[in-house]
Amino acid sequence: MAALEEEFTLSTAVLGAGPEGFLGVEQSDKADQFLVTDSGRTVVLYKVSDQKPLGSWSVKQGQSITCPAVCNFQTGEYIMVHDNKVLRIWNNEDVNLDKVFKATLSAEVHRIHSVQRTEPLVLFRRGAARGLEALLAEPQQNIEAVIPEEEVIRWSEVFMLFKQPVLIFITENHENYFAYVQLCKSHTLSKYTLLLGKEEKSVKPNFTARVDGKFISLMSLSSDGCMYETLIPIYSSDTEKNQRLVRALMLKAVVSGSARNGVALTVLDQDHVAVLGPPLPASKEYLSIWNIKFQTLQTSKELPQGTSGQLWYHGEILFMLHGKCLTVIPYKCEVSCLASALGKLKHTQESGTHSMPHFVNWETCSGYERGSYSADQSRTLRRKKTEATLQPEVPGFKQLLSIIKKDSEKHIEVELRKFLAKSTPDFDTLIGDIVAGLLGRCKAESSFYPRSCLMQLIQTHVLSCSLCPGLMEIALEHTDVQMLQLCLQQFPDIPESTTCACLKLFLSDTIQDEKKETEEQTEIVQNGFSPEDSSCSTDSRQLNKQAGDATKETIAFPVTSCPVTPKRAALLNAVLHSAYSEPFLLPHLKDIPGKHITLFLQYLYFLYLKCSGNAAMTLPGKSPPTVSQIMDWICLLLDANFTVVLMIPEAKRLLLNLYNFVKSQISIYSELNKIEVSFRELQKLNQEKSSRGLYSIEVLELF
Repeated sequence: MAALEEEFTLSTAVLGAGPEGFLGVEQSDKADQFLVTDSGRTVVLYKVSDQKPLGSWSVKQGQSITCPAVCNFQTGEYIMVHDNKVLRIWNNEDVNLDKVFKATLSAEVHRIHSVQRTEPLVLFRRGAARGLEALLAEPQQNIEAVIPEEEVIRWSEVFMLFKQPVLIFITENHENYFAYVQLCKSHTLSKYTLLLGKEEKSVKPNFTARVDGKFISLMSLSSDGCMYETLIPIYSSDTEKNQRLVRALMLKAVVSGSARNGVALTVLDQDHVAVLGPPLPASKEYLSIWNIKFQTLQTSKELPQGTSGQLWYHGEILFMLHGKCLTVIPYKCEVSCLASALGKLKHTQESGTHSMPHFVNWETCSGYERGSYSADQSRTLRRKKTEATLQPEVPGFKQLLSIIKKDSEKHIEVELRKFLAKSTPDFDTLIGDIVAGLLGRCKAESSFYPRSCLMQLIQTHVLSCSLCPGLMEIALEHTDVQMLQLCLQQFPDIPESTTCACLKLFLSDTIQDEKKETEEQTEIVQNGFSPEDSSCSTDSRQLNKQAGDATKETIAFPVTSCPVTPKRAALLNAVLHSAYSEPFLLPHLKDIPGKHITLFLQYLYFLYLKCSGNAAMTLPGKSPPTVSQIMDWICLLLDANFTVVLMIPEAKRLLLNLYNFVKSQISIYSELNKIEVSFRELQKLNQEKSSRGLYSIEVLELF
């Protein structure tokens, strides 16, 4: 899901938006500060959280800014171009732009691109590009012409790929569009012709793009109101040949086909795009967020004052000209997956942890065919056809796959470490191929189980269950509970059948194993666990000491100690945090034996008492489960196994306690509902009153 939060307006006293809006809104080296360049003479630095300008700089009367100001992230300085060729560099302490560094260039500049981890890149109007440092060393150097005179650059962007800047820009020549891709370090340039249907030609070009594996996914809005996608190879085997690329339909009718102004789009993440424009003919303009994976409209906001057709995004903030004011709209986009669409997805994430891993790109998987989406099928065919001519992204990848097929586990582990050390985090499909190679050999050779290699790959935080199908099944066969715990903590798309299989395994550990762990606390690693494992903290071991004889499968209530050992508690907590959908989970819960269900219910009830009793949480695992998760799982277990649990004598006292627990929850929510209704009524009364500038204090007493 996605949501647009409450909008607010930045001060526009020093800004002058022209008929086509502003030149640009760019991020500074501070997360909350942005450079806004108007269409005339002024650049303003805003602090968004304070909604006020921190600095303002203007060129002299008669001069005009022709390139949006950007920040050099390596130095913290600001850069812009006025009168097409004059480059200025300044910082926060400078007051007068006429007195800052100045360099007159030999060719006209289209714009300057600045991204993190590299120097700014200057793109000239004839298609040549130069790094800022090389340009400042010789400002009057000869700038070659890359594109013909009749071609005009309509859109450009820079991406970082494997620590290398990749520049893409789109040109137009009499309604014919071309895409140029330049690898800045290797200085290779590829040209592509974008083939558009007669009914698809854009009245006003609107482009946005993202990196999608070995391709740049270029998205555009056309005059028919639909969104199209073109896959542009980043690496080409023939840089001289003008290759032709056909675009495919991505979304239908996202804006009105009759719209001519106020239309724009920008990609927010791998699954969401923001669209500016009227959804229906003669309707008012809207800002909308679409999910391109499930092709659904997520949220929209009406813009009654109209827009200029410009849309910028930085972080989780959208900028646009609403009426004559620069408007800021914060937004939120959740992870796009079936778990969030159909069921429950874990929303909480600890600070300092890695982001959600990517989902598999189904079009790149061999043997997978879709039967319903022609656009996806054509995209798959285009991708496979183009991939044959691409250069390898990461050196040593094919050699590693060859080593996996025949060498020893120790040699594979050494080579894998070398491969991971020289690769970047943006290689999830390669990691998926490596895991597939390891799992394929595991199935072919029963004695082959490269546990250390698989753990390394899981800890890259780029895998998901759909990207490495079969991994958790292999871990279940080897009862590798530590690997299963790690998968449960990191994979957001685990099938409910696999989740229940893990739960069944965690609950079926023998009592003798638990007693041995509790009494001896040896250093021997058993099923991937040792007493020093990070999942069982010092607090967890203290909990184990408090448990007494807590290893028994049944206990007397009320619960005063944990009914399971810290190791098993950490594993069960991982299950509680995993994503699931109730209709798919319930049938599998019925296959778990009754005594294990009873034990799990006892543990859940113990967690509820700990959470609701304001006691210090000393539960194992990275994060303790929430009350909501505990209640949901209690309901699931009782829905699936109530008759079975009812027939177990040891569970009668447990059911009675759960009954009292449910009654207390109903009572609490009933009182909370009354308080909510009271607050709503008070809010209505306050809205009806007119303050008229008076100051008053009201004391409300709730009984």
